[in-house]
Amino acid sequence: MSESMLKMYISFAGIISLFLAVGLIYVSRYKLKGFLSIMIAVFAYLFMIFGGIIILYIVLSGPTA
Repeated sequence: MSESMLKMYISFAGIISLFLAVGLIYVSRYKLKGFLSIMIAVFAYLFMIFGGIIILYIVLSGPTA
């Protein structure tokens, strides 16, 4: 597998993580109450940080030749 394909799959993982974070934040704010809401929100923000780090890595690593 080439480096370009590997970066593409890694970026897909980052994008999916960011979409999952958005969905979980929505659920925790508008659909849940109490302790469960806090736990889901913590997981959502962890997914957001993880996805952001992945996307930042992909963008800053530059183009592949």
